[in-house]
Amino acid sequence: MTSPGSTRADAAPDLPTHDPARRPGLWRFLLDVLRGALVGSVETVPGVSGGTVALVVGLYDRLIASLGHMVSGVKDWLIGTIRRDRSRAARAAWNFRRVHWWTLLPVGIGMVVALAVMAGIMSRLVEEHPVQTSAAFFGMVLASLYVPFSMVSRWRLRDLPVTLAAFAAAFALVSLPPSGAAEPNALQIVLAAAVAVSALILPGLSGSFLLLTFGMYEVTLGAVRDRDFGYIGLFFLGAVLGMVTVIKGLQWLLEHHFHLTLVILTGVMAGALRALWPWTGEDNALQPVGEHAGAALGWAIAGFLAVALTILVERLAARAAGRRAGSLDPGVSGLPGRAG
Repeated sequence: MTSPGSTRADAAPDLPTHDPARRPGLWRFLLDVLRGALVGSVETVPGVSGGTVALVVGLYDRLIASLGHMVSGVKDWLIGTIRRDRSRAARAAWNFRRVHWWTLLPVGIGMVVALAVMAGIMSRLVEEHPVQTSAAFFGMVLASLYVPFSMVSRWRLRDLPVTLAAFAAAFALVSLPPSGAAEPNALQIVLAAAVAVSALILPGLSGSFLLLTFGMYEVTLGAVRDRDFGYIGLFFLGAVLGMVTVIKGLQWLLEHHFHLTLVILTGVMAGALRALWPWTGEDNALQPVGEHAGAALGWAIAGFLAVALTILVERLAARAAGRRAGSLDPGVSGLPGRAG
């Protein structure tokens, strides 16, 4: 089913098993709040993907479809208003009717509350135990590399130079010394949020990890913890812009260049691991293994196992959903570019 005046390629997928306009009961509402809290909690942890957790708890398809319809609806409404085009207004209304508002509302409530609580906890851990938390994050991201790697159906010899180039570019980028600025400016906040929100579209990619590679993870946690509404407002603006631009662009790449996108993403995530090495100097230079080495190793292993277990649960859940549906590809349900 497509919208008025649109083609199949323009429309986000419909989900006939869930009626977007149907108001849920109290228990379903509270369940979605809890699901949102789970997604929001892991969004503060580099290496653990909110998209993966959304898949595990059964929210991913509805969230991505709803975001797609919402962005398309806003775009059609703006164009229709400016041009006074009734067909565009009709397409906007069609898209808005297909947004699962009664899913987005409780999930959004749960995510906001969880983010506010977890930001304070994670901020204290990063400040008081930097080596241990960096080691745990390193193990988490190392394990999450399996997601884009495994989504490439067949690795070819010609993929190796592309992956190595992506690895080298990411490694060089996160090796740059600090700029010396005490606080990021407004443009940096908006751009970082726009890129970080792209992690919603791809399970395995962590928004907090992206912020960490930009050097903005701690300051963002601190802003949420201290209720810095100026920073939060700029971050929210960047997230909205990212949904309109970056997410749509990534969706297009996954639909049209799925293999190449995942090959590059694997290299980028591997190269960016350099940002999580627990021992670095003030100029961001790598240092040899230092204090708390035993504890760091233990936390790295624990982080690796935690993410590996999450991925395993997600794959088992996807296989079960695939058997019920009879036509889904186990392990990649709901991901663009792998259907059909």
